Amino acid sequence: MAIDVKKHKEKFLDQKPGINLVPFIDILFTIMIFLVVTSNFSANDVQTDAADDIKDTGGKPNVTDVSGDQEYYVMPVANLHKVTVNGQDRSDAISGSAVGVQANVIDEGQVTIKPGEIVIETPPGVPPEVAVQRPELN
Repeated sequence: MAIDVKKHKEKFLDQKPGINLVPFIDILFTIMIFLVVTSNFSANDVQTDAADDIKDTGGKPNVTDVSGDQEYYVMPVANLHKVTVNGQDRSDAISGSAVGVQANVIDEGQVTIKPGEIVIETPPGVPPEVAVQRPELN
């Protein structure tokens, strides 16, 4: 029995090379799963200053220590459209997505910032008209 080399050679030369992507995709997904499982996405890795660890302000911005002795401080909030002071709407005090809040209200009151909204509870004796003013932005 003779082997027909010419026939096998023609058959081999007629074949087109192909790339099998299945092993490549398997390896790519394996690497991706490994990276996701071994990565750490927690916000606890952010380093803080030593001064932040010593003094806890309860979530309020401590602007009086840094900014001096101003009476009002500008609080910018992205897409700010509503400001409520003691249940009263003070949206007329918004200028350029910011509002001026009295320093006493920031220190002694309750300021809650939500997306597009600021809710303020003033300390006793501070009316809403005094607590929030329209900032003069240059």
